[in-house]
Amino acid sequence: MQEYFLRRLLMLAPVMFLVSIMVFSIIRLVPGDVVELMLVESGNVRNMELAREQLGLTKPFHEQYLIWLWGVARGEFGNSLWTGRPVRDEILKRLPVTLELATLAMLISLCIAIPVGIISAIRQDTWPDYAGRLVSIGGLSVPDFWIATLIIGFSSLWFHWMPRPGYIPLFQDPGTNLQQFILPALAMGAALSASVMRMTRSQMLEVLRQDYIRTAWAKGLRERSVIIRHALKNAMIPVITIMGVQFGYLMGGTVVMEVIFSLPGLGKSTLDAIFQRDYPQLQANVLLAALVMVTVNLLVDLFYAWFDPRIRYR
Repeated sequence: MQEYFLRRLLMLAPVMFLVSIMVFSIIRLVPGDVVELMLVESGNVRNMELAREQLGLTKPFHEQYLIWLWGVARGEFGNSLWTGRPVRDEILKRLPVTLELATLAMLISLCIAIPVGIISAIRQDTWPDYAGRLVSIGGLSVPDFWIATLIIGFSSLWFHWMPRPGYIPLFQDPGTNLQQFILPALAMGAALSASVMRMTRSQMLEVLRQDYIRTAWAKGLRERSVIIRHALKNAMIPVITIMGVQFGYLMGGTVVMEVIFSLPGLGKSTLDAIFQRDYPQLQANVLLAALVMVTVNLLVDLFYAWFDPRIRYR
């Protein structure tokens, strides 16, 4: 187990190195730069070449990359080309917003998907099963931004209520903070629950047909004990994989919800950095999203052995 963990941990370095090269290269292929945008925005940039030189944009590509990579190795991502503030401070300020939104959305997704998937499996071909399958197909077919639009419309028209704009930290005012996050988290959680629900149902149906489950029924165990202690835990391996991928996606894919609900998270910061050609900010955000994804995949692999004792790492 320890050898497997160390081997996977060492693999993170080349993966992140390749991601850094791709991120650094691709965003510089986009026409224009931050100096041109500043000129269009304010008209105060008189000498564009001098401004580019001050920002380090006139140096060769490989030199810019090595300077940036050395800073990343020391935990320094540079300063924003647009605002001049340290990129690390901007990430630390916006990360709690995205993390809270992703966590709430994942909790809502699991609270919907796991119970419905279990009920659909143990009551196969009955009306609860048909209802659960209909909901899951709808969730897979409808994009989350459309669900968010419907939630905003219904809450304002039927209940005459809208979340307070801006962002209030959780520990400053928990009630207001929950009001700001509940709608986007509900929209994202409802959309994400569809795939988890279908996977839970299919895996439960497969496990319930196994010999050891029939043995548990023959021994006279109660239905709750058979489903929870014997069937569910063994059916959770593929479900955990989907959950891990979804959480990694949430940490880098909340941009739509953050824009719709005016939440100052990493997704909105990434979108602003794209429009502003803010290379240091965009590079740091994408690199962080990639790091979260590979770390979550590693943790998911390690959780396998806890859910299924038959799994051994060598």
